[in-house]
Amino acid sequence: MKTTILTELGKLWQIAWPVLIGQLATVGMSVADVAMTGHLSAQDLAAVALGASLWSIVLVTVMGIMIAINAVVAHEVGAGAFDKIPHIMRQSMWMAFGVGIIACALLNMSTIVFDYLQLETLVQQKATQFVRVISIGMPAFAMYRALYSYTTSLNETKPVMMIALLGLAFNVVVNYLFIYGKFGLPHLGSTGCALATGIAMWLMLGAMLWWTHRAPVYQQTFPFTHREAPKWSEIRSMLKIGLPIGVTYFAEVSAFCAVGLLVARFGVIAISANQIALNFSSLIFMVPMSLGIALTTRVSQTLGEGNVVHARFVSWTGVGIALVFAVISASFMTLMRYQVAAAYTSDPAVQEVAANLLLLAAIFQLSDAAQVTFSCALRGYKVTRIPMLIHIMAFYGFALPIGLTLGLAPAWVPWAPSKPMEASGFWIGLVLGLTVAAILLGLFLHRLSSTRIAYHLNSTE
Repeated sequence: MKTTILTELGKLWQIAWPVLIGQLATVGMSVADVAMTGHLSAQDLAAVALGASLWSIVLVTVMGIMIAINAVVAHEVGAGAFDKIPHIMRQSMWMAFGVGIIACALLNMSTIVFDYLQLETLVQQKATQFVRVISIGMPAFAMYRALYSYTTSLNETKPVMMIALLGLAFNVVVNYLFIYGKFGLPHLGSTGCALATGIAMWLMLGAMLWWTHRAPVYQQTFPFTHREAPKWSEIRSMLKIGLPIGVTYFAEVSAFCAVGLLVARFGVIAISANQIALNFSSLIFMVPMSLGIALTTRVSQTLGEGNVVHARFVSWTGVGIALVFAVISASFMTLMRYQVAAAYTSDPAVQEVAANLLLLAAIFQLSDAAQVTFSCALRGYKVTRIPMLIHIMAFYGFALPIGLTLGLAPAWVPWAPSKPMEASGFWIGLVLGLTVAAILLGLFLHRLSSTRIAYHLNSTE
């Protein structure tokens, strides 16, 4: 058994480590935005924090929808049906283009939220401009994630790593030029972050198209040999898998981002501290998320081979390694929270609040790692609706109501604290919501995998 576990961990890690570096590089763009504007002005940092809240909601929802391609293509890889993959990918690109255009429109419409947050006029103007500029990258991002799922399903993850690193390097350089107005370029502040990120999305799409066209490993499944009209019946079948994943991602990320928007009423310090804690937590989260992406691929491939027993083993192995990492990351965040806050901002007041929030972020590391890997394993089974409902209940039935009660302390709630706990109250709600999601998803995965094995054994008797 030990050898089997180590073998499976090796397979998971082979897929996961380039994905991890790619994910870290992608999130690194947001880290660079926050860190570089944090040393410019509190208003620009607040604008990036608020704009990134809306951008992140839409971005991650699109990412979730595109994960369906991973499950579908990886299943065909496991079954050895490589001839089906080019057609699947041509339809996937049509789906991605449509999703990207809709996401771009929704992102621009969502800026109306800022009108109801009682923001400083300058902060509201900067945040609105940030969202409108960065939205130009959304169609490119959707198509990039379709190709991302394609190459990951083939166990070819190094392109993801290399292209994401290219995008990060581009983003940092262009950030520097436009945020601070270097070499005679306009001084754009927070808007410069948005422009750099939007352009980087198109650069990454172009690089991925070039890589899949040039690398020999894609010749057998290369999708762009000819044009093909969109077929709604096939796009709809992928959306049936992808939309619940997108809603799942939306439920989780919107809960976190809603906290960022609700904290806005407590001033620039609270906004900035919340964004620092959220940004660093997102960076750490990339490790279990990358393991989860690898887990979706491995479970899908194993089920495509018809091995339901090993699929369950793969699932729980992935969850186990994610929990081991969560213990390490929680310890690091607890011990280094003040140093992390200082790396983001030179404002002592923001540093103090951010350090307190990072302590709460450390607490939910285990629950967060568990729930994401449980969800990704279930996606390998092409089961997405029940996990979606669990996430909606966990975040909108537990996390946000508890967070609102503790954070705002409304007088009409008898069990509210005597005074608002502000950002800390919202984060306590997030800790409880993630814990509920992790427990329910774990129970569901156990039941589903056991049922599949029992059905397989009965059918072979």
